Amino acid sequence: MSEISREILSVGDLNRAIATSLEERFDTVWVGGEISNFKAYDSGHWYFSLKDEEGQIRCVMFRGRNGQVGFMPQFGDKVEVSASLGMYVPRGDVQLTIQTLRRAGMGGLYEAFLKLKAKLAKEGLFDEERKRALPTHPRSIGIITSSQAAALKDVLSTLARRAPHIPIVVYPTLVQGPEAPAGIIAALKAANEENVVDVILLVRGGGSIEDLWAFNDEQLAYAIAHSDIPVVSGVGHETDFTIADFVADLRAPTPTGAAELAAPRKDQLLQELSAIQQALLQRVNQRVEREAQTLDQLALRLSHALPNPDRMREQITGLQKRLYQSWSVRMDNWKRNQTHLQSQLELLNPQRTLERGYSVILSKDKNPLHAIRGPKELIPNKEFQICMADGEAEVRFAEVKITP
Repeated sequence: MSEISREILSVGDLNRAIATSLEERFDTVWVGGEISNFKAYDSGHWYFSLKDEEGQIRCVMFRGRNGQVGFMPQFGDKVEVSASLGMYVPRGDVQLTIQTLRRAGMGGLYEAFLKLKAKLAKEGLFDEERKRALPTHPRSIGIITSSQAAALKDVLSTLARRAPHIPIVVYPTLVQGPEAPAGIIAALKAANEENVVDVILLVRGGGSIEDLWAFNDEQLAYAIAHSDIPVVSGVGHETDFTIADFVADLRAPTPTGAAELAAPRKDQLLQELSAIQQALLQRVNQRVEREAQTLDQLALRLSHALPNPDRMREQITGLQKRLYQSWSVRMDNWKRNQTHLQSQLELLNPQRTLERGYSVILSKDKNPLHAIRGPKELIPNKEFQICMADGEAEVRFAEVKITP
């Protein structure tokens, strides 16, 4: 009878009781493991499992939490999470509801990153109101990065393709290691003191949080914020975030993206120039029409006020012809000047020179923009880069014979 009278629980009630017991028994726990079965849903929530050699557990991280992670987890990533332990009642699965997630082994760095980020945000360094728009037509562009970085080559190639007419100034510096922050700050200071560029690209390729740590320096953040020249940050890959990204006037997902944001395309500039020309011609025509109407009104008044209206009409007709001729000559001059400027712009395009069969030899052990100008600079067994109309090639001369 005692077995019959005992309360019978539903499965849902049992699962809820287990969930309540787990939540009461465990406070927030830190768990380390390897990402498995990761899926990001359209809702923004993440579902995956954490596993190691002895077992696995289901995990959920909701959209409001995972927006602070700074990278997209991948299968096999080793991570550390802080979470509350509970149960998903409909399936009866024990699961972790994750509050924070970081790469394994970087807890100290990540916590320092979050602490500095919160401090600078409170000081207003990330506020959109203090950030400046980039110049639409920069006179020159500055690049702060390592002279040996692959990111520099990508940026220079992008700028050469989009806007070959814009001069480039490279401010080389270390971008990794304990001396990198001071070097980057010095490069920013030099660019501001010289004041020859209208926008600065601060770029570096991807890497681990340790590799990118120079861009999480507090003094560098203040230097970027106090720069008189707008700064575009293009550090790492799209999922990498640094303090420099938050304080810069604009963040680009990659170094190439930074170059694309800073440099207008040449064909777009020509379109804008054509639009300005059309607007100018329209304004001129409108002015001519208004002046012609004024002359007609004067002619009508004079025809009634003067004793010899036929003669005055002839004079007015002559004046009208002279006016139209004057405007016609001026408009023709403007059109010729416009055509000349467009021709000059095309002649200055270095690509046209290369297409005529010429090549440019660049020294690789000096500034990347240094072009070889004399045969004595062609040193055997040194690497050089040759730029041609259809591409680039890296060469090493076995022997150089200088002809008189």
